[in-house]
Amino acid sequence: MTTETLLVELLTEELPPKALKKLGDAFAREIFRDLEINDFFGADAKKIVFATPRRLAVQITNVRNESLPKEVRTKLMPVNVAFDKEGKATAALKKKLQSLGYASDADFDAIVIERVSREQDGKNEVLIHTELAAGTALAVRLQSAIEHAITKLPIPKVMSYQLADGETTVQFVRPVHRLIALHGSDILAVNALGLAASNDTEGHRFQGEKMIALNDADEYEARLESVGKVIPSFDKRREQIDRQLNSSAAALGAKLEAKESYDALLEEVTALVEYPTVYVGEFEAIFLEVPQECLILTMRANQKYFPLFDNKDKLINKFLIVSNMRLDNPKNIVEGNERVIRPRLSDARFFFDQDRKQTLESRLPKLASVVYHNKLGSLLDRVKRVEKIATYIAEQLGANVEHARRAARLCKSDLLTDMVGEFPELQGLMGGYYARHDGEPEQVAKAIASQYLFRESEAKWADNVTGQIIFLADKVESLVGLFGIGVVPSGDKDPFALRRSALGVIAAFELFGGMSRLDGQSLGLRFRDLLLKVVSTFLGLNLKDDTVDEVGNFVYERYRNQLQVIFDRDAVDAVLALSPELDQVVPRTKAVIEFRKLPEASSLAAANKRIANILKKTDQVNNSSWAKTLLHESAEKTLARSLAEIKPIAETAFAARRYEESLTALAGLKTPVDEFFNDVMVMVEDEQLRRNRLSLLQDLYSLMNKVADISKLAS
Repeated sequence: MTTETLLVELLTEELPPKALKKLGDAFAREIFRDLEINDFFGADAKKIVFATPRRLAVQITNVRNESLPKEVRTKLMPVNVAFDKEGKATAALKKKLQSLGYASDADFDAIVIERVSREQDGKNEVLIHTELAAGTALAVRLQSAIEHAITKLPIPKVMSYQLADGETTVQFVRPVHRLIALHGSDILAVNALGLAASNDTEGHRFQGEKMIALNDADEYEARLESVGKVIPSFDKRREQIDRQLNSSAAALGAKLEAKESYDALLEEVTALVEYPTVYVGEFEAIFLEVPQECLILTMRANQKYFPLFDNKDKLINKFLIVSNMRLDNPKNIVEGNERVIRPRLSDARFFFDQDRKQTLESRLPKLASVVYHNKLGSLLDRVKRVEKIATYIAEQLGANVEHARRAARLCKSDLLTDMVGEFPELQGLMGGYYARHDGEPEQVAKAIASQYLFRESEAKWADNVTGQIIFLADKVESLVGLFGIGVVPSGDKDPFALRRSALGVIAAFELFGGMSRLDGQSLGLRFRDLLLKVVSTFLGLNLKDDTVDEVGNFVYERYRNQLQVIFDRDAVDAVLALSPELDQVVPRTKAVIEFRKLPEASSLAAANKRIANILKKTDQVNNSSWAKTLLHESAEKTLARSLAEIKPIAETAFAARRYEESLTALAGLKTPVDEFFNDVMVMVEDEQLRRNRLSLLQDLYSLMNKVADISKLAS
């Protein structure tokens, strides 16, 4: 048995770039996993994944040429059936052993001694036959592993094509031209997609050797790079491109965007080239008069270029090209790319100039011809609803009502512009530019520009209250309208992104919760009241009667899912059981987590649960307060006295949103509560006493559950 490096490669036509990384990882993973579970690996076997536009490959070290022998255990029959009274093998046992390959004239008693053991199987003692099965040849197992890996690939779209014989049709993501299966220097007899394995691969289409015959599996990466002009490792190509991009930018005294902004593009261009080189291109400075977001999107999305910026994050008229050719004189490549980008930038400039010839206000009536939803009317109908909702929110917040109303009125007009028609990703953002051009107030322009931004820093939003109002109005209108006509997310289907809208509503309320009204009064915005207001804007439309409840439950459930990966699950459930205002959920949860650390917490949670069960079983509790004159037992008097002392402290802290302080005050109730349940019978026959004690417990229960339902913390 020998141990060598294994190499498997599929050489293909150009693979889809956005799927390449996943395809390469999956191909390597499935082959590695198959061989691993079938005992083909020596110590410290490791895989290296390769993926280029024209190949998927995996290299695995320390692979045996055949799997380890396996112990095969076969249950034969019960012992009382296998042996006669003298302990000799019965005819039944002999027949069973013959079926396993033993000769009819074999010494079966000797076989039993050597290969058969006794084991308990429930109530019966049975015979177990054990033998060592020979290992499987690597080629045999690899054939199955490759076939399995191909079926498991996350192929975005399967392509059917004919093989060279002109008759056989196979399916794969792209046509495959060669298959390599090398174990050390040995070619393994496997085939896939109509191809027999060899040791031949191909280099770069234009700069490398056309045909490369590998001597062994270990030289794959080095040979491809040196003579094939191919860097087969996806990760190494990406690192090299990133290094060249940053080096080229620094040489120009410029910089790239933040890494997270260009990471997706970096991944895509890595999947487009096999021998990457970065060159610098340039365009006329006059194009910088166009909003830089338009130029950036044009360069990124259409041409796969990397825009460059000065130290103030302003776009400059140079960009970086990732080429698949490494040339001493790249003049033709650079000039060719500059010629290609110029018409794109000219289009952007033309759209921008044309769009500014009409105001956003003048475009508004045309929204009446754009259907929002056949059950919810036109886009203009929606704008009118959002305008009313935004006005209401601004009034509750003490914000500038006129700014909110105006921003809501104009917020969807840019959907009819040429620029947004060409680049839908720019909706809202272009509206902000056009609003400034129209002479709208800056707060209105900022609000329009930021209406689609799901996450902004608190610092940015704090200076853009109107923007947050429009953002929230837009999200709640979508939720109420679509839930109201029965369009709700199902499973992984959420075509209107309502889950995302719910998270947006939560984020908006969290931010507003940290604000004070501009007139110094407390915030008047309440979630349920807002939903009721939104429902009222759908004039003439028959929304479902339970729409407010459905939307409310949906938003709280999304909040639960979001918070349970951050905070203690029981604490989250305890808070959300009360459905508090959205801006109070996180501070209350943090307070419950701290409360749970108190030594009294567990006992109080258990008592709270007990009180809840008592109150749930009786209909004799009313809103009347308990009477001090009806307190007879010492323990109930002590509890009443402690409750009277602690209640104002806890309620004052609660009203001031000092939730941890409010809960901590409850610790003083532990001993009186414990003594009450030890010494006092609640459900006594005397109705007057019973009602008084139930009222006392109701008072206690209400205080204990102001911040959260702490019974949820009981184990």
